[in-house]
Amino acid sequence: MGLRTPAADSKRDCREAAMILTMYTSFFGLAEKPFAITPDPRYLYLSERHTEALAHLLYGIDDAGGFIQLTGEVGTGKTTLIRSLLAQLPAHADVALILNPRVTPEEFLRAICDELDISLRPLQAGSVKNIVDALNAFLLDAHARGRRVVVLVDEAQQLSVDVLEQVRLLTNLETATHKLLQIILVGQPELRDLLARNDLRQLAQRITGRYHLTPLAGSESAAYIRHRLSVAGATTDIFSERALAVIDRQAAGVPRLMNVIADRALLGAYVAEKHQVTAGLVRKAAAEIRGGSESTLRPRHVFLIGAGLVALMLAAVSTVLVTHRLTKAIPAVAPQQTATQVRSSEALIASAGAPSLHAFLTQHANDSVTDGALKTLFGLWGLSMHEGSAPCDDAAAAGYECVSKKGTFAELQRLNRPVILSLSMPDGVEHQVVLSSWLDQDVTLTVGDQQVKTGLPELSQYWFGDFLLLWHPPVASGHLIKPGLRGTEIRWLRRALASDSPTYTASDSDVYDTALQHEVETFQRAHHVAVDGIVGQETLLLLDAKVAEPGTPVLVGSEH
Repeated sequence: MGLRTPAADSKRDCREAAMILTMYTSFFGLAEKPFAITPDPRYLYLSERHTEALAHLLYGIDDAGGFIQLTGEVGTGKTTLIRSLLAQLPAHADVALILNPRVTPEEFLRAICDELDISLRPLQAGSVKNIVDALNAFLLDAHARGRRVVVLVDEAQQLSVDVLEQVRLLTNLETATHKLLQIILVGQPELRDLLARNDLRQLAQRITGRYHLTPLAGSESAAYIRHRLSVAGATTDIFSERALAVIDRQAAGVPRLMNVIADRALLGAYVAEKHQVTAGLVRKAAAEIRGGSESTLRPRHVFLIGAGLVALMLAAVSTVLVTHRLTKAIPAVAPQQTATQVRSSEALIASAGAPSLHAFLTQHANDSVTDGALKTLFGLWGLSMHEGSAPCDDAAAAGYECVSKKGTFAELQRLNRPVILSLSMPDGVEHQVVLSSWLDQDVTLTVGDQQVKTGLPELSQYWFGDFLLLWHPPVASGHLIKPGLRGTEIRWLRRALASDSPTYTASDSDVYDTALQHEVETFQRAHHVAVDGIVGQETLLLLDAKVAEPGTPVLVGSEH
C-alpha cells in the first residue's frame, strides 16, 4: 500500500466534495444546483426594482443616447441583470462589453474597438484622436444601417477621472439629429459618489436614467429562494417558512449571501438526511460562513462542504470563459429516499442486469445521428422528411418551427413536447436521441425503431442541456404580440392565459389592452421569463404547452 501524501489527500477530498455536491441535488429531486453563485440569467429573480431597471435598460438601448447609470451593493444582482440584458438584446443592437475598467483612456478606446471588431491600422492605434475617428466612422456607418451601438461598462466605479472624461467626449459623436452611442455604466454605490464630483458635473448632467438595486425585502427574499429552487426543478417546499425568514435575516436580503447560506444549508440537510431545511440548519450554515463554531456536522463533512463552496466560487470566475454544461448536476431521485439509499441506487445503475444507456447507444450508434433523430421527431408530428432537403426548412414551409435551446429537465417538463437530446459519451462520441415520453423519474428514448427506458440520474450523466424542439407556433414565426396590437392571435392569447389561471376569464376582444398586458406579465413572472408584457418565442412556447391542440404530441403522459 503506497504512502498517502498531503497532495493525494487533498485531491481525494476534492473528489469527495464534488461527489457530495452532485448527490445533494439528487437527494432533493433537483435537476441542478439552485444556489450556485454564477450569474446565470435563467435564475434572475425580477423584484419590482429589478424589473424596472431591466425594462429601462432595454428601452435605453433605443433611446437618443447619453448615459444610463445602474448601481447596487455587492451581491444585489447587477451582473446577473446585465447578462439578462445581453440575452434579450434587440437584433439591431451591437454591444461593446467592458469588464476591466482599470485602463488608460487609449486602452479604453481600443477595448471598445476590439469589442466592435473595428480594425485599427498600426498608425491609428497609438493616437487617441485617430482611434476616435475610426470609432466615429464605424458609428456613422452603423447608424446608416439602422443599428444601435451600446457601450456597457461593468465595475464602472473603478474608472479613472481621465477615462470618464473620455467617456463623456464619446457622447459628442452624433449626427444632426441623433446621438450615435448609448453608454451604460454599472457599478457599486461608489460610482454615484464618483459621478457627483464637481469636475465630472458635465458627465453627470448627461445621465438620462439612474437606477439603484437595493437588497430584497422579507417577502421578496422568500420568493427569491423559491424562484431559484423552481428553476432548478424543485416540486416541493424544501425550505421551511422559518428557514426562509432566517435566510433573509442572516443575509440582510443580499442575493449573493442568500445563495451561499442556502447552498450550505442544503448540504447540511443532505448530510443529516433531512428532506426539509429547518431554521436551525440555516443558522448553523450562516455561522460556518461567518467562521463561527456552531455546527453539529461531522468535522470531515464540514471540510468537504467548505471545499465545495470554494469550488463554486472558482466556477463563478470560470463560467465567463467556459460553457454552461460545466454547471449541470445529477437530477431528481424520489424525495422519500435517504442519502444512503441515493448513494446505493446510483451505484447500482452500472451494475443492473439491463443494458446501460451507454451500451444501448453504442449498439445503435448508426441510428443515433441527427438525420435519424429528426426523422423520428418529425414522425411524432405526422411530418415527412424529403430526401436532399433541409428538414427544418421543410418544417417551416408547413408552418412548423425547429427551436434549438439549452435548458434543464425542469424546462423540458414545462414545455411538454418531445425533443431531440444531444448526449455526450465519456469517449467523446455524440448521440442524438428523441426524448419521447416521461413518467415520474423514468423517461423513454427513441432511436430509430428502438426504444430504451432509463432513469433521470443515468440520463443526466450524458445530457448537458442541449436540445432541439419542434412545434407548431400559434402565430407567425418571429411575430411578437405587443400591447396595442389587434387580431385573431389576441383571442388565442386570452384563451391560453385563461387555461393557466383559474382567476382569469378570457373575453372575445381582439385588442391587446392594458388588462391583458397585466395578465401576460403575471404569467411571465410565474414562469420565470423576462417580465416585459411582450409575447415572444419563450412566452409563446410556455403558453402553447398549456393549450395543446388535439393531436399535438406531448412528453408527459405520452404513450410513445
